[in-house]
Amino acid sequence: MDTRVAKKEWSAALRANHWTMVISIGILIVTGFYIASPFTVYSGETTWKFLMGNMRFVHMLFGVALVFVFIWRLYLMFFSRFHADWKDFFAWADLKNTVRQVTFYLLLSRKTPAHRFLYGPLQSVAYAGCMLMLLVIVVTGLILTGACYHAGLTHWVYGVLRPLETAMGGLAGVRFIHHICTWLFILFFAVHLYMAFWYDAVFQEGTVSSMIGGRLYKKIRS
Repeated sequence: MDTRVAKKEWSAALRANHWTMVISIGILIVTGFYIASPFTVYSGETTWKFLMGNMRFVHMLFGVALVFVFIWRLYLMFFSRFHADWKDFFAWADLKNTVRQVTFYLLLSRKTPAHRFLYGPLQSVAYAGCMLMLLVIVVTGLILTGACYHAGLTHWVYGVLRPLETAMGGLAGVRFIHHICTWLFILFFAVHLYMAFWYDAVFQEGTVSSMIGGRLYKKIRS
């Protein structure tokens, strides 16, 4: 007979970081698309129409939030007392287990991959890629924001990142890379949600709810 045992999977700090990042990126995607291509203008006096300015303010506000959340996640990666540290991002290095997970997901095998790390092999690849995309979108966002300032901390950061702007082909190239990363995040979110619900439906361990309550319900034989 199988029974379920609750097991702590995610710390409160990691869950808070996760949801803050999700909300920030979601708002940044919506406001970013409007800034790139304004699709509506509300009625009324022209002097009161400041929608673009408001969108830019919200975009920059949550952009700054994303910078600090990203730094916080890097800190947790190396100094968290709980797991989900930098070693978990290299679960893919066990190539035999990675192949086993691929064949399992393709329904070519019923052998489930070993779960030696917090993340599965393919999950570690996806999350490592996500962290790389976060780095790129944060850096390009700081460059695009800093180009509009001529004093203060934002201008200083822009001065430090100026060589990267040149390497990317100027502001036009930076904006293009920023835009591509936005679409990659949309793709990542779609796949991430699908796999989370799929994993929850197959293993019935409470995968989705674990990012709220922090616990998985592992099956044990008794």
